[in-house]
Amino acid sequence: MLQPAPIVLEGRHVRLEPLDERHRADLEAAVAENPDALRLGVLNFVLDGWEPWFAEVRDGVDAGVYVAWATVERATGRAVGSTRFGNIDLDAEALEIGWTWLAPSAWRTAINTEAKLLQLRHAFDVLGAGRVALKTDGRNDRSQAAIARLGAVREGTLRRHLRMPDGYIRDSVVFSILREEWPGVRQRLEERLARP
Repeated sequence: MLQPAPIVLEGRHVRLEPLDERHRADLEAAVAENPDALRLGVLNFVLDGWEPWFAEVRDGVDAGVYVAWATVERATGRAVGSTRFGNIDLDAEALEIGWTWLAPSAWRTAINTEAKLLQLRHAFDVLGAGRVALKTDGRNDRSQAAIARLGAVREGTLRRHLRMPDGYIRDSVVFSILREEWPGVRQRLEERLARP
């Protein structure tokens, strides 16, 4: 598998741009739409403010731990969320898509479906990944349903897996897509995006 690099990934509805400071105002506005709706996602990570969140992203990107994107709605040019590649293991040909969140106004739109299609296409078809994992908070039923709709296989739950910034120790539900499953997943996602 090739090392992921911060590049633009573009579709009809969404453009994934390497995350940087120019996206900050849009991202703050995206969270402000409904902070309670994001309490299991990004809001938990910005409890101490946006600067530590941006610093963690920058440090991870600089260290090669992450490739981080702003999720930009093409129709408006506005960043409506963020997503990353992480847990990159070149030897095992594996990576994780995660740290994903969207403004509530972008939920159940083509934005998330197309963003995941762009990331998966890049991971499997360009980088040569053999496995792409996705994890979410065990309390986040909406996120679990969204990942399942992608066609990912639920592998199980990592119990008491991760301490959240608010002190809660969460269970993480793990899903994955393997290289041999990717053609069917790609076809389903492309068909979903083709619907009016």
